[in-house]
Amino acid sequence: MKVLIKGAGDIATGIALRLWRSHIRVVMTDLPQPTAIRRMVCFSQAIVLGRATVEDVTAVHIHTPEEARSAWEKDCIPVLADPECLCREQLRPDALVDAILAKRNLGTRITDAPVVIGVGPGFCAGKDCHAVVETMRGHTLGRVILEGEPIPNTNIPGLIGGFAGERVLRAPADGVFRQMLSIGTVVEAGDIAGTVNGEPMRCTIGGVLRGILADGTPVRKGMKSGDVDPRYQVEYCYQASDKALAVGGGVLEAVLALSGALQ
Repeated sequence: MKVLIKGAGDIATGIALRLWRSHIRVVMTDLPQPTAIRRMVCFSQAIVLGRATVEDVTAVHIHTPEEARSAWEKDCIPVLADPECLCREQLRPDALVDAILAKRNLGTRITDAPVVIGVGPGFCAGKDCHAVVETMRGHTLGRVILEGEPIPNTNIPGLIGGFAGERVLRAPADGVFRQMLSIGTVVEAGDIAGTVNGEPMRCTIGGVLRGILADGTPVRKGMKSGDVDPRYQVEYCYQASDKALAVGGGVLEAVLALSGALQ
């Protein structure tokens, strides 16, 4: 079975881990200049660095769909810089997963593959995809929806360690982001994690800097640019999150269930 995943950020990477470990061939796409925050657990980094390893799985940057088979033969997940997902026509996947997490559908259609799965808000099962997987933290996280829509976007980050919106660091201005601290750094409220045009982006709580944009990334004021984990567990920076793996489990369930229904 071959699954094409649109997006290679932290949630998409958790999905890829679940599928790959279940012996499903995976191909991923992302932007030529990825804007992932949790870069230590994002296969999109393969586009930047040539290869990226998350836990025990390695992804490699490929330049054409034809190179996917070579990556699989080396036991690696191929990642393409292809934001329009033009590779779909050549790859002809058995299932397509839209894990861009744009909070809206950017063009995925139910006819894009035999099985099409949307991840998070913006999709309607039975209309623009065959199934949607819930991404909202709580009782329904990771559940497969076969008819209708998931919980609407609340614009409020999930609760971790007793904190929600306070965890997120946002760009203080439009401009070019300058990274001041590295992922894995222990921080306290008031620490400057980065700057934009000289304006500081300060941490509002203490914890571990779990994610931050790469130095030189263009940003707009208010754009999510960092993430502090208040649990003070540095190792969490290098592991797929509970949320990513829960969503990945839902996608795996949907892929197998819907593929079986086609037989």
